[in-house]
Amino acid sequence: METSIRISNLTKKFGKVVALDHVSLVIEPGTFVTLLGPSGCGKTTLLRCVAGLEDPDGGEIIIGNKLVFSFDKGISLPSSKRDLGLVFQNYALWPHMKVDKNITFALEIQKMPKEEMDKRVKESLKEVQMEGYEDRYPREMSGGQQQRIALARMLAYRPKVFLMDEPLSNLDARLRMDMRAELKRLHHVAGATTIYVTHDQVEALTMSTNIAVMKEGVVQQFDTPDKVYHFPANLFVADFIGNPKVNLLEGAVSGQNSVDLGKFKIPVGTNNATGKVVVGIRPEDIVISPQPVPGGVEFSAYSVLPSGADSTIVARLGKTELTIRVMGISKIRMDDKIWLKFDAKTLNLYDKESGNLIAS
Repeated sequence: METSIRISNLTKKFGKVVALDHVSLVIEPGTFVTLLGPSGCGKTTLLRCVAGLEDPDGGEIIIGNKLVFSFDKGISLPSSKRDLGLVFQNYALWPHMKVDKNITFALEIQKMPKEEMDKRVKESLKEVQMEGYEDRYPREMSGGQQQRIALARMLAYRPKVFLMDEPLSNLDARLRMDMRAELKRLHHVAGATTIYVTHDQVEALTMSTNIAVMKEGVVQQFDTPDKVYHFPANLFVADFIGNPKVNLLEGAVSGQNSVDLGKFKIPVGTNNATGKVVVGIRPEDIVISPQPVPGGVEFSAYSVLPSGADSTIVARLGKTELTIRVMGISKIRMDDKIWLKFDAKTLNLYDKESGNLIAS
């Protein structure tokens, strides 16, 4: 049965440092939720609180129908009573045990019959495509293979909730990509509610049902990957998500549905805003032309960076600099005159003072 997780007003301090500041999240049953943010934002602390490895200084955590932590009621169940499966960055495999023993260690503590344990070892290894590795030691396997064994151990335990703390960060780029596909497939097959911690936005965008973007112990936005990318709730989320990063241009509202950026004006829905604003433009949403086009703004190509599948072009107009992303190898050369067009439907407008989204 799929399990929900409810986190209410969770607070955690380390001395004078506030790691979690009244965090509240509702994680729906069977979803894959990623906690995303820079180092020190509180994502790992939040995961450890859910896992029972840290005691918060306030708030409640409910897993399924079970209250596993309540500061006010003095309740804090140990990890073993929360029905969780944990996978960490360092694999945590016993070096002196072969694969089958690493997988069945927790099952033996539960006094599970040997026949059932053997069945679960075979099933879990098949799910991570590691059949036939039962008699190997961790030292005889690569980092990627060890991580698959750690996942198989969690699957064999069959918990209601998966918790993963940067499980792919020790792997090389090629293997990380392969393992993302494997993890997404495993979640699809197992259907377990999953909380996944990472600082890698590509992992978050490609694998998640929902993403919680965190900064200094506060959830800045909790939404689908599409909305986090295309409609960031504030300037922090907009700037943190995306590679190449978003273009953020400061200006002032100039009439209805227009923003004056100094050198040129740009059409964008202003939602009756006034005063200083920031326009957010994703690099792939800028149309570039080597010839003058109606409504186009003349820039100069400062730098052209081809990377095979696409090209990144840095354009300048006075002190205004924009990053543009185009598919394939661009024929534009450095110092060429170029004309840029902006589609109001793809732009976001933010309040300069608060940083919050005004219109999208």
